[in-house]
Amino acid sequence: MKILLSGGTGFAGKTITNLLVQEQHEVYILTRNPDLYDSTKQVHYVEWLTENAQPEKELEEIDWIINLAGESINNGRWNDDQKKRIYDSRMEATGEILRIIRALDITPSVLINASAVGYYPPSETKIFTETSTEKGHNFLAETVIDWEKKARLAEDEGVRVACARFGIILGKKDGALPSMAMPYKLMVGGTVGSGKQWLSWVHYQDVARAILFVLEHHKIEGPFNVTAPNPTRMKEFGETLGQMLNRPHWIPAPSFALKLALGDKSSLVLEGQKVLPKVLEEHGFTFLYPTLHEALEEIYS
Repeated sequence: MKILLSGGTGFAGKTITNLLVQEQHEVYILTRNPDLYDSTKQVHYVEWLTENAQPEKELEEIDWIINLAGESINNGRWNDDQKKRIYDSRMEATGEILRIIRALDITPSVLINASAVGYYPPSETKIFTETSTEKGHNFLAETVIDWEKKARLAEDEGVRVACARFGIILGKKDGALPSMAMPYKLMVGGTVGSGKQWLSWVHYQDVARAILFVLEHHKIEGPFNVTAPNPTRMKEFGETLGQMLNRPHWIPAPSFALKLALGDKSSLVLEGQKVLPKVLEEHGFTFLYPTLHEALEEIYS
């Protein structure tokens, strides 16, 4: 298959690209700076979101599209300017994906659009699946709600749309885990906030496998949670991480200090949701790393 991928040079995008190449697919990666990368027989870099870019002219018979593009929520403090960049980058990239779909001679069959479990409201007691009707009301929730809504406009063009609500993606060198592991490596790791908040996480390899699974399963549409089937509370996460790194779990990080340091961004670690991957499991997807111990053991092996 020929697959168009935005955000392909990021953490999740690289992992997805590697899996698609292993499965003998041909990948076209959208980037503002194609000259920075070397194309191969299976991986091609195509310019987009620049003044004169016309990516559709380099794209023929695209079968599937994956849209991961957007300013990282891990970059910088969440001041008003950064929030605007996070929101606008997602709307702009998704708008361009819609334009490309309409410009192509042959309409792709499916669009998988990134989203996040931040769609759901924070709770220490509730369990959320794709059928849950409650929505969050903070900045991240409002962003992903609008993001999904815009992506699903592709349905008007006859495209199957599935929105991947990612949990915290765990990998050794990228994503949130290096920052979470740093205090332990410095011997000052401990419980973050109350420790009772849920952390819905997923191993980076299972992210790529889940995306390919949904591409290939034509009955999956709408939202699907990309989280391991065994979320953990933050205290348990910290204790397990400390054990894997052979470091103590002893110095707590109080909520007020994190709010002072991170502002609204502190909600990423101080608030959480217990989110289960009901859609994936009902369609037969199996996780390589269903438990936190298995995931961290692979990452730090």
